[in-house]
Amino acid sequence: MSMVQRQLIVSMLLSVTLFVLLSISFFAAFPLESWSALWERKVLNVPFIVFAPTISILVGTIFGVISNIFWKSEIQTIARALQQIEQGTITELEAGHPPEDLQEIWGRIQKIHKLWIEQTKRSQKLATEKAEHQETLIEEIISQERHRLARELHDSVSQQLFAASMMMSAVMENKPLSDDRETKQLKMVEQMIQQSQLEMRALLLHLRPVPLKGKSLQEGIKELLLELSQKVPIQIKWKIEDAPLDKGVEDHLFRILQESVSNTLRHAKATTLEVLLIKRDDFIILRVIDDGIGFDVNYSKSGSYGLQNMYERAAEIGGTLKIVSLKNKGTRLEVKVPMVALEENKND
Repeated sequence: MSMVQRQLIVSMLLSVTLFVLLSISFFAAFPLESWSALWERKVLNVPFIVFAPTISILVGTIFGVISNIFWKSEIQTIARALQQIEQGTITELEAGHPPEDLQEIWGRIQKIHKLWIEQTKRSQKLATEKAEHQETLIEEIISQERHRLARELHDSVSQQLFAASMMMSAVMENKPLSDDRETKQLKMVEQMIQQSQLEMRALLLHLRPVPLKGKSLQEGIKELLLELSQKVPIQIKWKIEDAPLDKGVEDHLFRILQESVSNTLRHAKATTLEVLLIKRDDFIILRVIDDGIGFDVNYSKSGSYGLQNMYERAAEIGGTLKIVSLKNKGTRLEVKVPMVALEENKND
């Protein structure tokens, strides 16, 4: 039996009941002498025989309509709540003020909703943990592969380039000085080998970045630049000031420096490199300057993973990265990290 049919039956029963009550009350108040009195006795100028059933049917109909609207609204509210659960809505369900007959149903619906939310949170947490574990595993695999490639390049290509460089140096020393074509070609080959060695060292630095390993940022920078100054034909100068830094900030700044130096060695064709780590006012400033060929910053920023990585690292520690590069005049990279951000990182 549908809800409409039930409401129709209830309305009919109410109408009959009301008609009976009106009739009993009328007969009790006005005893009939004959059945014709039903037409003669009037209520609001309407014969009682017409008034009683009309009022009964009207009241029953109004009650049925109102009752039908009420229950239909309650059922639609329940349907919307179930639809929200089905669609995965996590907002609180709007129960309103359900009648006593529906309070138990609403209690069960809200309990199901809470259980579903808890289950969803657990599922999302597991998915996040799984994704983080996979990312960590992938990063570890990539790091191991980069180190393997760096070792192989160092043990094979780098050694061969070094041997070729030594042989070319010996050849050039034993060959008498002249401006003939052969000598010029040998000098070009020697320069190509030296450039290849330079790019190989930069590539090894990029593939296998040296971690701080318990050293301070100042110690790590000095060690890195001292090692490079002994291996690459570039004049390297540095000025490193002592400043207490958070370990995470030190690591990010060191990685930015490694990426910048690697780019300089590989692409800049610079003769001098200057590195500064200073504290000015409320900022820690890392500055890397070279006199290389320069590049288009806007174009490279959109297409270079290395530059994007440096910008992201600077942003992660609350700092800013600015790069100014002029064609054939060099490049200047500057990272500014506010001391406020450092204090907040320490407090965290």
